Amino acid sequence: MTYVLIVVAHPDDAEIAMGMRIRAYADAGARIRVHCLSTGTPGPTGAAERPEECRAAAAVLGVDAYTFADIPDNQFVERRVEINAGLFEVFAEGRPDIVYTHFPDDQHLDHSITAQEVTTVALREANDLCYLRSPYSVGFEPNKVFVGTKKLLQAKDAALKCFASQSQLDMDAFLIMAAVAHRQYVHHRVVERFPPGSEYTELFRTARQIEFAGREDLPIARQPAACPPRTQEQQP
Repeated sequence: MTYVLIVVAHPDDAEIAMGMRIRAYADAGARIRVHCLSTGTPGPTGAAERPEECRAAAAVLGVDAYTFADIPDNQFVERRVEINAGLFEVFAEGRPDIVYTHFPDDQHLDHSITAQEVTTVALREANDLCYLRSPYSVGFEPNKVFVGTKKLLQAKDAALKCFASQSQLDMDAFLIMAAVAHRQYVHHRVVERFPPGSEYTELFRTARQIEFAGREDLPIARQPAACPPRTQEQQP
């Protein structure tokens, strides 16, 4: 069973960048963990609203475990050593087959530091490492295009609607991006050969991918350690 680990800086980062890919992994039987380094800024009442929104989105997308560190927003620079140590603990709980995180060159410093620290750990503890594109990625040139379906886009839409506290974000814009993103990077003659209904994409950049001869049926040459078990509230 493939174990996918996604490490992001803030709640909703994973869903915005790869909601369709997450749901597709779940549909294929993968075990998925999203680890978020921040719980986000507390709401007007001082309550941490965003973790609950993440758990609701996890149920939609089929995420098995959604965990959080306790790094305050915009304090990633000061807490960098703590971030690094915490990531080694996360990886020790179950070594992933593939890791996703932010692209290192990003306008948001929290994203950039997350990417750098995850890269440091992942290149020691995982086989495959892939960068996702955030709205603030700089100079991002994808070499991996995930082509989704309308059903997967609908799942992403439902997950993004879970983040009601983020009224400053136009979540519909991210759905539009999924419908047009590939047009910038894939030649129209290739797009014309897409299977019917394959109209929505999410973009990634592979940092490292290891393949094993004769083991095409497995992502790596061993079965991974188990992802933390799915709780009842996270059942899709």
